[in-house]
Amino acid sequence: MKIVARRAARRHGRAMDLDRYFARIGLHAPVSPDPAGLAMLQSAHRLAIGFENLDVMLGRPIRIDSASVFDKLVLRGRGGYCFEQNRLYADALGLLGLPASPLLARVRLGAAPGVTPPRTHVCLLVTIAGEAWFADAGFGGSNLPPLPLNDGASAQTSDGAHHRLRRIGEPGTLSGEWLLERAGAPDATDGRAAAHLDWQPQYTFDLVQVAQDDLEQGNHWTSTRPGTRFTTLHVASIPIAGGFASMVDRELTIHGPAGTERRSIGDASDYGRTLREVFRIELGDADAARLPLFA
Repeated sequence: MKIVARRAARRHGRAMDLDRYFARIGLHAPVSPDPAGLAMLQSAHRLAIGFENLDVMLGRPIRIDSASVFDKLVLRGRGGYCFEQNRLYADALGLLGLPASPLLARVRLGAAPGVTPPRTHVCLLVTIAGEAWFADAGFGGSNLPPLPLNDGASAQTSDGAHHRLRRIGEPGTLSGEWLLERAGAPDATDGRAAAHLDWQPQYTFDLVQVAQDDLEQGNHWTSTRPGTRFTTLHVASIPIAGGFASMVDRELTIHGPAGTERRSIGDASDYGRTLREVFRIELGDADAARLPLFA
């Protein structure tokens, strides 16, 4: 498997090294190319690589080519947001015999009624034995499982939340063809969920083909548009065993089986330590001190 994967990586011009990726996410062997393997890989990835936008806040460009993403998220131990996370995840899936195509989505979580958000989230369509599956290792709002692309498909995650897909419209419409929903504890999210346990929209998407330049355009908007969540707030989140952790600016929330813990971050040293210990994100103390939050 190692030799085949490395040859495939060279053939596709990719920087992916499956051995190092597996070490980063805590897997000791390749997963099987089936739904169980997809679920195992996505869970391991999400539990190991935190979601974050801190390079945006540091004024650094977000590069989403395979080599740059592998260097940042695997070799340097950083996290990233959807365009980075799902690039890395898709590269790994492809080498494991699970071809994945990107899809663009409109995030509905926390959006005001009547607002049509831009397509600034990327998720994946994975083909397994001729069947289409929805997958996403890069949604920072909550924990997500892979789901078969069927109307009403549902699953439960370790934080107790339920997730489901609904087919709601026609391809290309502003309302979207598919809707991903979640029902569960609001504390097991990044703070954008409404304060109830009922179904809430997460995002909508359709199956229109996406080009690399479409991804580059969405990533550029996400990382540079003034006044948005990613250009005004310092964001980090990660699923944890039985729960979810989120940090927005100085406010840390950790939700687990025993309840919810909240505290305020004291200084840059505390912030950097919390990134490492809770979110598994390696950001040096000098960079933490340079964040607008502390500068």
